[in-house]
Amino acid sequence: MKTIKSILSWVVPILIGLAIALLVRSYLFEIVRVDGTSMEPNLVNNERVFVLKQEKIKHLSVIVFDAYGADPQATPGTEYVKRVIGMPGDKISYKNGNLYVNNKLVPQKFISTHERTTGTEIGAEATDWNLASVAKARGWGNKPEKVPAGEYFVLGDHRTVSNDSRYWGFVKKSEVMGVVKVPFWGSTAAKKNVNDRTSDY
Repeated sequence: MKTIKSILSWVVPILIGLAIALLVRSYLFEIVRVDGTSMEPNLVNNERVFVLKQEKIKHLSVIVFDAYGADPQATPGTEYVKRVIGMPGDKISYKNGNLYVNNKLVPQKFISTHERTTGTEIGAEATDWNLASVAKARGWGNKPEKVPAGEYFVLGDHRTVSNDSRYWGFVKKSEVMGVVKVPFWGSTAAKKNVNDRTSDY
């Protein structure tokens, strides 16, 4: 009997700890690793960031989502980190490096002028496009004029290399894991450009 009590005395706390960890990871937050260069200069390859699962998604939020089903080339379990440009119902256009959402000029202070004016590869207009034109150029959607209900239009900050909504379309809300936050040990610029840019819209 003493042996059983002794075993339970350390097994039960371990099980409780694991259960709490699982609940936190499933419903509150987790730490993920950035894979690739599509969010440079603000997030770099192999950087660790927090994903807050209860955080409200806003314009210019950086999110993590399940790319399988959104990007035809993504394999099961693949996750992308991108910035939300279009919310449901938004009209989006890009002219000479300037981003317009619902005909409103949106500041892109999180990237340089050079990064704003380059980056949509062959197959879609380089600096002048809208939802319908990129959808036609890349063969997705049915000439969409607005972001559909329950979906988002996302871009990577490093426009010249980012594989994002320009090339395969919208991200379903149900596929979003949460909102990215750079932890306290991250650079000041990264924290500002990832954590605090939603107020720019």
